[in-house]
Amino acid sequence: MEFRTKVKIEKPNFEIAPCEKMLFVGSCFADNIGKRFQKERFHAVVNPDGVMYNPASILHTVSRFEDMIPSIVVLTLGTNHVYILNETGEIVDNCRKMPQHLFTERELSQEECLQYLSDTVIMLKSRNKNVKVIVTVSPIRYAKYGYHGSQLSKSVLLLAADDLVKLYPEICTYFPAYEILNDELRDYRFYSADMLHPSEQAIEYIWETIKENYFSEVTKQFLIEWKPIREALSHRPFNPDSQEYKDFISLTMQKLEEMKKKYPGLNEE
Repeated sequence: MEFRTKVKIEKPNFEIAPCEKMLFVGSCFADNIGKRFQKERFHAVVNPDGVMYNPASILHTVSRFEDMIPSIVVLTLGTNHVYILNETGEIVDNCRKMPQHLFTERELSQEECLQYLSDTVIMLKSRNKNVKVIVTVSPIRYAKYGYHGSQLSKSVLLLAADDLVKLYPEICTYFPAYEILNDELRDYRFYSADMLHPSEQAIEYIWETIKENYFSEVTKQFLIEWKPIREALSHRPFNPDSQEYKDFISLTMQKLEEMKKKYPGLNEE
């Protein structure tokens, strides 16, 4: 008997290598997942201009980001709501706590969302012809829209994401974070105290799902070898001046140097 609905994930046409150069742009869910990649020594840049919720702001961030040419880009869509500065008519990414009357809020259509996302993919491809884009919809609902309104907003994003993958099947793949939390992990124990954001346990489950479906076997082996070193480096000693701790650190650094020889990407900053 099956006691939960397991979300089926299609295998992408690429695999994520150890220490891959990655860019995460989007909602706070991008922050959560992106920071986990950083923790595991992927060369990941996460929301360089801050959290961006809508496709227009995601495009703006990518257009400004020139610090690194990523191989993998993760776009996490939060909402189709945008704020337009009345004085200029432009979509702003951050209202900077300016008075609300200076802005007009409106919703992007499915077609507009697709256009912004398409422009983002074209820009990324112009910088790296081999770039791969993972698009996902944040599972976090927006209570301020009302739950029906939030669901309508997510529906527009889901349709636009599906259109994007169909338009660029060799570049884009869809990762069902929204469906995993709301259909597979359908229980309040997988939410944080506000009952809206995913709990640490849910984020860990989604991480494991990404690892299983997107990581190469070499990357999975790298994570196994990296884990004890990561834990050792984050260990806080009771007595840092003791010879025992100094020997412990010396051995850890020796193991780290051996890993750097095996995985050259670890040497990059």
